[in-house]
Amino acid sequence: MVALNSTLQIELPTQNDLPYDDNENMETLRHKYQMDLLLETIYPWLEKRQDGFAGGNMFVYFSLSQVKNQDYKGPDFFCVLDVSQIERKSWVVWEEGKAPDLVIELLSESTANYDKNQKKLIYQNRMRVPEYFWYDPFNPEDWAGFSLVKGVYQPLQRDQQNRYLSEQLKLALVRWQGVYHGIDSVWLRWQTLDGELLPTDKEVSEAQKQRAEAEKQRADTEKQRADTEKQRAEAEKQRAEAEKQRADQAQLEIAKLKELLQNSGIELPD
Repeated sequence: MVALNSTLQIELPTQNDLPYDDNENMETLRHKYQMDLLLETIYPWLEKRQDGFAGGNMFVYFSLSQVKNQDYKGPDFFCVLDVSQIERKSWVVWEEGKAPDLVIELLSESTANYDKNQKKLIYQNRMRVPEYFWYDPFNPEDWAGFSLVKGVYQPLQRDQQNRYLSEQLKLALVRWQGVYHGIDSVWLRWQTLDGELLPTDKEVSEAQKQRAEAEKQRADTEKQRADTEKQRAEAEKQRAEAEKQRADQAQLEIAKLKELLQNSGIELPD
C-alpha cells in the first residue's frame, strides 16, 4: 500500500497478483546457457554475502503502466544487493523498495536494436539501474557496459585485462573461452577483481575431486615414505643383530681358543 496523501491511499498489486510467466523461451539454447552460467556462478557468491538476489528472464515491475500495457518482459539477468534472499516470482520495485543494481541483456538479431535503444532508455530513465551491460553470445565483440552518471548512461571502459568492472558488485565481467554444457564458445563470466573466476557447479566438483586425489596422493606418498623408513629401520636392526651375532661368535671362538691353549700348557700374555 502506498500513501499518496493524508486522505488517499492506493492498493498496489504484489508479486502474487502480477503475471510472472509470458510462456516465451530464451532466443536460443546458447542464450539460455549464457543466462544459466551468469546465475549459476553468482548464486554461491550472493549466499556468502547473505544480502543479495539475482534473477534471469524474470519480470521486473517498476510501474503500473506495465500492467496496463501487458509489458511483462524482464531482463535476461539482473542482480540486487542489500535485500533478502527469499524466493520471488518477479521483482516488484514498489514492494522491494529499489530497482536492480545491475542488468545484463543478451542480444539477438530480433532484440539487439530494442535492447540497445528503447530498453536502455527504460533502464536509464525509468528504472534508474546504476549499471547496464549487453552481450551477444554469438558475437562476443558486441559487448558494452554503461554506468549511470547524473541520470545518464556513460560508456564504461575496460581495464588492462579487457574486463568490465562493476562498481556495484565489486566484480568483473570477462569473456571466457571454454566448454559449458557441451558447447565450446566465448562466454560472459563473473570474475573477482583479483582475477579468479566464480566457478560453476561442475568446476567446484572437479576442484574438490582434484583436491581429494591430491590429498590421497600425499597420503600414499607419506605411507610409502613411512614404509620405506620402516624397512630401513628393520634392515638396520637386522644388520645390528647380525653384527652382534658375529661379535658374539668371535668372542666365543676367542674364548675357546684361549681355553685350548691353556689346556695345552701355553701361557698367553696379558
